Amino acid sequence: MTPVRVLIVDDSATIRHLLTQILGSDPGIEIVGSAPEPAVARQMIKDLNPDVLTLDIEMPNMNGLQFLERIMRLRPMPVVMVSTLTEEGAEITLDALSIGAVDFFAKPTRNVGATLEASAQELCAKVKAAAHARLRTAPAARPAVPAPVLEFNDQLIAIGSSTGGVEALMEVLSHFPANCPPTVITQHMPAGFTTSFAARLNRTCKPQVAEATDGAVLTPGTVWLAPGGIAHLEVGGRGTWRCHLAEGDLCTGHRPSVDRLFHSVAQTAGAKAIGAILTGMGHDGADGLLAMRKAGARTFGQDEASCVVYGMPRAAFEIGAVTQQLPLEKIGAQIMKSAARSAAGAA
Repeated sequence: MTPVRVLIVDDSATIRHLLTQILGSDPGIEIVGSAPEPAVARQMIKDLNPDVLTLDIEMPNMNGLQFLERIMRLRPMPVVMVSTLTEEGAEITLDALSIGAVDFFAKPTRNVGATLEASAQELCAKVKAAAHARLRTAPAARPAVPAPVLEFNDQLIAIGSSTGGVEALMEVLSHFPANCPPTVITQHMPAGFTTSFAARLNRTCKPQVAEATDGAVLTPGTVWLAPGGIAHLEVGGRGTWRCHLAEGDLCTGHRPSVDRLFHSVAQTAGAKAIGAILTGMGHDGADGLLAMRKAGARTFGQDEASCVVYGMPRAAFEIGAVTQQLPLEKIGAQIMKSAARSAAGAA
């Protein structure tokens, strides 16, 4: 297999050296060059035609966000952002993902070298996945259509996502009304980033969206997002569903894990649940979604054509965990219709 050709763009010589060493150690990756700032990178992109760009956010003359906008407008290509583990870094990273970056890698502000080396496998996997990712185009403006007034009964919605999931979740939740069934989400993100993401979703969506806390009650019109990197989000409770933040090791390579969420929902809600697995690399969530389907839940998977990375949905589909595959833009509305039909049938 031909190695993925990578160009590193970062104003720090130390980071460029570390990224070159780490990525270059993977036989599936070839470092074709490194650039200290966008002007140099622009020419290197023309000369070297890399498959993937790793791009720092904070650089002189033109920051990474401005450069990313130019790239996606003039020469679209897979970009993995390298951002700092700070609140400001999280906000800018979310902006970068909305512009068109495929993924991001969070570098710490302390012990950078040791942390990057410890995360070498994750970083290499993100870069290689980016090379095969489907680049998003700006969605066409949809005409404003009044949302149907729906009534819901005792339902619980669980969603899992990873690479490409930030924009995918915003699309899905845009179809949720203010009185939607209680919803729990696991999106693969490091600690610190989910706080900003939950706040952004809360500003743009009709339901109330927040980062999950241990013991939070799942009530209609609320959406709870698993806190990144800290614990697994699970659902428990008899009569009243509640969030449970469970400490523990990585599960299918992640914390929080979609599998842990889905398995808990299968046990707690059974046939009253609806599950959806969205874009992402790997197979986290496939086994849990199958458990949900076997417990009587309706399950949906994002189709290949609309995924940034058709990894998690593919794994779930191939083991029979998915009741129906749909394009991203139809998933949110279909989840609501399913919940409403169930409510009507139960009335």
